[in-house]
Amino acid sequence: MSSSKKAVVLLSGGLDSTTTLAIAKSKGFDCYALSFDYGQKQKSELNAAANIATQFDAKEHRIMKISLSDIGGSALTDDAIAVPDFVQSDEIPVTYVPARNTIFLSYALAWAEVLDCQDIFIGVNALDYSGYPDCRQTYIDAFETMANLATKQGVEGHKTSIHTPLIQLNKAQIIQQGLLLGVDYSKTTTCYQANEQGEACGVCDACEYRKLGFIEAGIDDPTRYQN
Repeated sequence: MSSSKKAVVLLSGGLDSTTTLAIAKSKGFDCYALSFDYGQKQKSELNAAANIATQFDAKEHRIMKISLSDIGGSALTDDAIAVPDFVQSDEIPVTYVPARNTIFLSYALAWAEVLDCQDIFIGVNALDYSGYPDCRQTYIDAFETMANLATKQGVEGHKTSIHTPLIQLNKAQIIQQGLLLGVDYSKTTTCYQANEQGEACGVCDACEYRKLGFIEAGIDDPTRYQN
């Protein structure tokens, strides 16, 4: 693959998206990292994303400012809804942000078209986050179909592909793959309520899934915790 082949990579600064960026780079793509300041309560993930984009030599890193907090409806964006401690449940959690991946992928699609780029990477993971409707392969397939109907490059025959390299991996497998590609997970921020220094709470859903991943991978957890 030519090193000039471009990819837009959604980058939150978390474990999954960082691994996805590392995978895209390993496949020879010139990576254009896209992050969002969308009104989330904790912003330390954006600092992590900026550092990670630099580490993996992203051609460009953009942080788009949008206001999903104006809509609310999620513990991640709405001050009236607290981030809960981890509870095992099959229900869609209150940390689900309404239509977030659809919104993020739409921005990625627009930027990809400007870049003359037909590849978009997103670190969705159906196994660990089965409660999130926008992390399923059926959803990704539907978005890809829409993308190729809705864009100039799509109707002109330049097909956009949405890559989901983590979709069938568990957290341990994701961590193992990332380590092989040089990911330093101490630099990533996964917690739903990390402090300004990026230190994790250790008790939310995201922290519990992350901790379990390191245990199952047999790797010492490098996460910085608040206490």
